[in-house]
Amino acid sequence: MILTQEQQAILDGAKGETLAKVMKTLVMYGDAFEAEKLVPITSKYNHLVTSFGLKVMAPVYDLMQQLLDAGVSSEQKFSVDPRPLDKNVPANILQNFVFNKFMYTKQDFYEKQLKELGLMDENAFTCTCYMDEVGNKPKKGEILSWAESSAVVYANSVLGARCNRNSGIIDIMGSIVGYVPYFGLLTDEGRKATWVVKINTTKKPEAQLLGSAIGMKVMEDVPYVVGLDKWIGTELNDSTCSYLKDFGAATASNGAVGLYHIENLTPEAVELGEKLIAEGAKEYIIDDAELERVQKNYPVIWKNPDAKPKLCFVGCPHLSLQQLKDWTDNIEAELKKNNLKKITMPTVFTAAPKVLEAFEKTEYAARLKATGVITSYICPLMYMNNPLCKKMPVITSSNKLRTYTSAKYYTDGEILNIITGGGK
Repeated sequence: MILTQEQQAILDGAKGETLAKVMKTLVMYGDAFEAEKLVPITSKYNHLVTSFGLKVMAPVYDLMQQLLDAGVSSEQKFSVDPRPLDKNVPANILQNFVFNKFMYTKQDFYEKQLKELGLMDENAFTCTCYMDEVGNKPKKGEILSWAESSAVVYANSVLGARCNRNSGIIDIMGSIVGYVPYFGLLTDEGRKATWVVKINTTKKPEAQLLGSAIGMKVMEDVPYVVGLDKWIGTELNDSTCSYLKDFGAATASNGAVGLYHIENLTPEAVELGEKLIAEGAKEYIIDDAELERVQKNYPVIWKNPDAKPKLCFVGCPHLSLQQLKDWTDNIEAELKKNNLKKITMPTVFTAAPKVLEAFEKTEYAARLKATGVITSYICPLMYMNNPLCKKMPVITSSNKLRTYTSAKYYTDGEILNIITGGGK
C-alpha cells in the first residue's frame, strides 16, 4: 500500500504510539483486501455499530479506554446503533434479571466512553442514522467508515455515498485517523452490478421478502434491479425510501449486499443506467412463485412451531416517521373492521429516539398508543439475544430479525392481520 507522507508519519509515531497502532490496523486491513492506498473520509459524521454494553465485550472497552487515556478522540462526531434496553418493552422478571445482571452490565460505562470519544448527542442511538430527524445523512460521493450493514447498504444505494461493509471497531479506527482503505465499493469498478434482477410480479413485492430473495441469491455481489420502479415509482420520497430501507436491510442480512442499483430510481442508476452492469452479469428473475417459494422455505425454530405468538416486533431496521403514521392508520382501520379497540397481543414498534420525538408531536402518537402498541428506541435483535427470549414465540416483519434470532417472519400485511384480531 502506498501511503502519503502524512499517513506514513502517523504510522511511524509522529502523533503518538496510540494513533500509530490505529493507522497500522487500517493498513493491515487494507493490505488484506489488496487496497492500493488510503483515502480521506469526507462525510461530516461517522456511524458505529457497537452500541451495547455486553459484559463479554471487555476488549472493546479496554481499547476505547486506551484511546481516551491517550487523549484521542474521533475526527468526526458519530452516531451509534440502538440501545439494547427499555423498561417499557415487555419482559418478565427472569428476563429482566438476565438483561440487567448478566448481559448488559456495562451499558452505562460504555455509553460514557462513547460520549467522551465523540458521540453526536445522547440520543444518537439508531441503526437508521440517515433519517432526517437524526441528522447523519451523507451526500452522494462522500467516503464513509461505517459498519452497520443496513446503514451501509442504504448509504451506498439510496444516497450514493461510498462505503465498504466494514467490521465493528474498524469503523471507529477510520474515523479516528480520517482515512479508510481504497477498495471494493469505494471504487467505480467495485460498484458495477454483476447481477441483473428482473421483477416480474403481479403486485408490489413485499420489501423485506424481495430483499431476502435477492440477498440469498447474489450474496455479496451488486445487483441491478429492473422493473421495481413500476411498483414503487421513480422518486425517492418518504414512502419509497422507507421501502428501500427495509429492502436493503434484507439483502444485507439474508445475503451480504453492500450496494444495489434500482433502474430509474437510485442515484447512480439514474445517472449511468445500464453502464453500471458489468460484462457477463448473471440474471435472476423474480415472480410471484419465486417469492412464495422463498417465504415457504424460511425455517421455524420455535420449540413448538404452532405456538401462539406472545410478542411482536416491528422496526428492524428502525421505522421511519412515515411508517409510524402509516401503521397507525392501518391498525385503526383493521381494528374497526374487527370491532376491536386494542390490538390482541403485545406489539413493539421501534424507531430512532429523535424520530419518536417527532412522532410524539403529531396527532398520530396518541392514536397509536390508544391501540395498545408500544413504541421504543431499542434494538429488537439485542432484546432477542437474551437466551430466555429464544424460547418465546416472537413474530416480526423484519427479515433481519428473523435471520439473526428465533423470531418468525410474516409480511407486514400478515402481521397487521394477526395483531388486530383478523388471524384468530
